[in-house]
Amino acid sequence: MRKLHILFAAIAVLLSDIMCFVVAYNYRDMLCGIEHAGFSAPASTAFIYAVPFLIGIAICVVLSIRFYKKSK
Repeated sequence: MRKLHILFAAIAVLLSDIMCFVVAYNYRDMLCGIEHAGFSAPASTAFIYAVPFLIGIAICVVLSIRFYKKSK
């Protein structure tokens, strides 16, 4: 159980890093599209991409805590 606790904690950290990259990339792409390609949506719509990552991070944190408590 101890290894599963560490594994899910590491996955949560990895997902948070990937989420930051994806959201920042899409936000920059939206800003460029608004300025040069005539996009009509606001740049803040790029934050919608964070929702699935946040759900995955929450699940990993809950599982990590659960496995940590079971290992004690």
